[in-house]
Amino acid sequence: MLELSFSAVCFDLDGTLVDTEPRSRAAWQKLFQAHGIGLDQAQLARFAGRPGVEAIADHLPSFPGKSAEALFREALGYAQGADMPPVGPVAGALALLARLRDRHIPMAVVTSGTKHYARAELSGMGALHLFDVIVTADDIEHGKPHPEGYLAAAAALGVDPLDTVVFEDAPAGVRAARAAGAYCVALTTTHARADLGAADATVRDFSEIRWK
Repeated sequence: MLELSFSAVCFDLDGTLVDTEPRSRAAWQKLFQAHGIGLDQAQLARFAGRPGVEAIADHLPSFPGKSAEALFREALGYAQGADMPPVGPVAGALALLARLRDRHIPMAVVTSGTKHYARAELSGMGALHLFDVIVTADDIEHGKPHPEGYLAAAAALGVDPLDTVVFEDAPAGVRAARAAGAYCVALTTTHARADLGAADATVRDFSEIRWK
């Protein structure tokens, strides 16, 4: 059990609060398959925690005549298919959010997704009303692993990043949190513990978190 006590809390969304990674991976795989392009698991893992447009831009030479924005929209379309894996809250997430709200701890979501996407996912898990701040790809210039998102969230919450704990699930997000100066707890929901070694602490999910 990991005991924590900070002035504010920031959460990544996909793979951290909501178990969307199986759906995201399936959508990216469908995109590459639709264009007859191979995508191995190591390449697929590098999409996690990054803005979709930035992640697919790394592969643009394989998609002649296509823009990153158009490919991202295509992937989002696949993600909405009825054959996609189901999505739900990560274990212990809702219970921890309720405890933090009861204690009046300021909370933010910092995600590489869009504002519309973030609000829809948080609404779907019944948690949208619990957050004071939502920072998305629409609000910043530099995505993770750049620290801009977490610095913006701390400023909006009115707290020092050094007195903030960040929950993340991907190496890019962990690097962003650490670069912002925050204490980072990594969840092994989408990556192996060995891939998250830059985090200050690692847990399986929120059931292993105790708030002092």
